[in-house]
Amino acid sequence: MRSGNVAPQTVDEYLLNVPEPHKSTLEKIRAMVRAAAPAEATEAISYGMPAFKYKGALVGFAAFKNHCSFFPMNSALVVEFKDELKNYKTSKGTIQFPADKPLPATLVKKLVKVRVADNEAKEKH
Repeated sequence: MRSGNVAPQTVDEYLLNVPEPHKSTLEKIRAMVRAAAPAEATEAISYGMPAFKYKGALVGFAAFKNHCSFFPMNSALVVEFKDELKNYKTSKGTIQFPADKPLPATLVKKLVKVRVADNEAKEKH
């Protein structure tokens, strides 16, 4: 979704080149993650897409031609939340949703909270 060959260095740079309605949708996802993640969580570009980090990779999101995707960065979550994700196209570690319709805030919050717990548990080992 980006123009030119310069990879974005920040989430803001990434979003600059994302067309509507994808951009507004991803901004909503970004705000949902920010609200659910610990204050210490940081934004980053990971694998060329916006991501949040907290004691390791937390979640990511990106725009594609015909949809947006949310990456819980733990493929087991796609299986664990399969009932709540039944209306979305999923693959091993991806949840796809319409470019003009973000995932529900309650679902994003649950996924982020589980990922925070995962990373905190890993850190203790």
